[in-house]
Amino acid sequence: MVAPGRAWQRIRRLLAWGAALAVVGPWVGAGCVRVVQPPVTSIQVARGLQRLAGSQRPWWPERRVVSRAAIAPALRRAVLAAEDARFYSHRGFDFVEIEAALDRKARGGRLRGASTITQQVAKNLFLWEGRSFVRKGLEAWCTVALEVVVPKDRILDLYLNLAEWGDGTFGAEAASRRWFGTTAKGLTADQAARLAAVLPAPRRWTPTGPVASRRAAFIRARMGSVAAFAPGATATP
Repeated sequence: MVAPGRAWQRIRRLLAWGAALAVVGPWVGAGCVRVVQPPVTSIQVARGLQRLAGSQRPWWPERRVVSRAAIAPALRRAVLAAEDARFYSHRGFDFVEIEAALDRKARGGRLRGASTITQQVAKNLFLWEGRSFVRKGLEAWCTVALEVVVPKDRILDLYLNLAEWGDGTFGAEAASRRWFGTTAKGLTADQAARLAAVLPAPRRWTPTGPVASRRAAFIRARMGSVAAFAPGATATP
């Protein structure tokens, strides 16, 4: 039997290692994804386990990773217009949108999320789903690491290759083939807007459904004023 004193020492040691991992891990992870496309994400693993438990086939979600040049600029604009129009001007947290969300809540409305693309990448790569304070705190720290270490265009590349676009479908290439029978590079502006339209609820809405049709019209109207690449960046690396 382990003495209470030694057991407490082990617990403290585990807590110390856990804290060190939480502090350092996101920076190491950010350094890796700056140069290497992650082969799998935490959300993809979660979906795979859910599909396996539900006896769905194939149990492992489809995801096709492609280069920036293999994704239509229209999809980049559509995703920015729909999810994070100030992506290239903030540092991971859109305080304008956060203030607007809090104002809507104060006036009796529903508190909507104000997550930026960087925050979504942090959640999808490193964390689990949920709304606990611990997870949100880790998400914020991971977001800081990504913004410091990874260029903006690269963060958007990561997002487009890991975003969920339907049950069992991850990434722009797999989504384009599934919903429109084309490649991510061959998407039209309307198809890109429809894909972007379902990002808030990709397992409830479909790019070919009525919700996407309504939202896509608004997104297309905003696409022209959104830059697809950071100032001075090349469009086809």
